[in-house]
Amino acid sequence: MDDTTTLTAVEATSYYRHLGGNRYESTGHAQGAWNPHEQHMAPVAGIMVHALEQFQSRDDMRLVRINFDILGLIPAGEFTIETTLLRPGRTIELVQAELLAQGRPAVRATAWRLQKNDTTAVEAYEDEPMGSLEESAPWDGMSTWPGGFIKTLEGRSLPEHRPGRGRAWLHSPFTMLDGGEHASALVRLLGLVDSANGVSARMAPEPGGWMYPNVDLSIHLYREPVGEWLGLDTRVTIGSDGVGLTSSVLHDVEGPFGRSEQILTVRPLPHAR
Repeated sequence: MDDTTTLTAVEATSYYRHLGGNRYESTGHAQGAWNPHEQHMAPVAGIMVHALEQFQSRDDMRLVRINFDILGLIPAGEFTIETTLLRPGRTIELVQAELLAQGRPAVRATAWRLQKNDTTAVEAYEDEPMGSLEESAPWDGMSTWPGGFIKTLEGRSLPEHRPGRGRAWLHSPFTMLDGGEHASALVRLLGLVDSANGVSARMAPEPGGWMYPNVDLSIHLYREPVGEWLGLDTRVTIGSDGVGLTSSVLHDVEGPFGRSEQILTVRPLPHAR
């Protein structure tokens, strides 16, 4: 991280600055873990959810599935988010957001929006709640990872947390946008979900070891989340041919609200970073 980026991180209280319209700029708090000049996918997901949430919003609909395809390194600095309605409908819509940086698309997200109906008479959940925030203990397990974004996180873990299988709570005191603009629970919590790949990683990110960045992030939401703490009940699977999968049940302080999946490309980590 150069001196300018460091100063930006110290002064900023948000992951992004809104430059007007669909233009944004990342601060040092959005810095990624694998490369110092890239953005971490977690806050990127948050700012793109913000754009999707605001785009032609309707009170009678909500986002239920968001799939992010990471098209390459996500450059730090200025970028735009282009939003499009792919499939209009009275009860079902498909929308798209594309993050453009340095003249190319870096992340593309497609999201289904469904009409809300009163289904309390048949409401049911099968995902088991993990231990509550009150049952957890302070945890600094994310500190093994470099980058500005990781430094913003406060963590708590539950008993029997281990590499490959873990239950942890995450919180960030930073807002997604400067001035606290649009700090909805959906934006705040989904802006932390991509951290799942590091919460119970099987291998530490050490020189000469392994790297395992995700090329996508898929989130399914069966309930609208609340609060500021994200609970991750996570499993990490690694196959024999260079592919892995990080799977999580997502929790807020009221219990499970959805699931996330991240497909991983597993390869030797270069000695020089």
